[in-house]
Amino acid sequence: MPTDDASRGASQRLEGVRERIARAAHLAGRAPADVTLIAISKTHEAEAIRPLIAAGQRVFGENRVQEAAAKWPALREETPGIELHLVGQLQSNKAEEAIALFDAIHSVDRPSLVVALARAMDKADRRPPCFVQVNIGDEPQKGGCPVEALPVLLAEARAAALPVAGLMCVPPLDVEPAPYFALLAKLARDHDVMALSMGMSGDFETAVTLGATHARVGTALFGDRA
Repeated sequence: MPTDDASRGASQRLEGVRERIARAAHLAGRAPADVTLIAISKTHEAEAIRPLIAAGQRVFGENRVQEAAAKWPALREETPGIELHLVGQLQSNKAEEAIALFDAIHSVDRPSLVVALARAMDKADRRPPCFVQVNIGDEPQKGGCPVEALPVLLAEARAAALPVAGLMCVPPLDVEPAPYFALLAKLARDHDVMALSMGMSGDFETAVTLGATHARVGTALFGDRA
């Protein structure tokens, strides 16, 4: 069980982030309830996650299938109703495990993964919503499909009956993120997808003002990682 200090700290951090999301949403004329806060729990052990669960957070994100498989089945057994999102890169050979474990996939970025996920969904008879990840800053070291390849990848995903919920991006570091968020929102409108997975601890308020429906927040909720 979380200690009193851990519970109090988690509650304060969670309330603070939710308040910031609400302010940003109101500035944009949006309802705060239209923004899903995903607590990014990668690298954090169960002991660090439980205080946030106790504070009422129910949507979490992980980067790696193996890490999630090691800690989340027990946590979900303790607290029903947890929703788990995969926000990191996914290898095609992990598609079946990902479909079994996660409630949403945020990193669909290539045709081979579309094929693997479609096959895994058919096999499991389970179809969690998917986000197509866009390499919005055209950075070779990052995952995501190039902007110019997005129409073809979306068409392939839809043809494979993947439930495409929206688009996801990670803007370049140390630059103003607003133009990248605005571009992702435009791409979503152009391609008739609704959800936008964008914004992290340093920029989620900007993302919310520009239409984020899912904000992926780690440090602001858990503190700095070792």
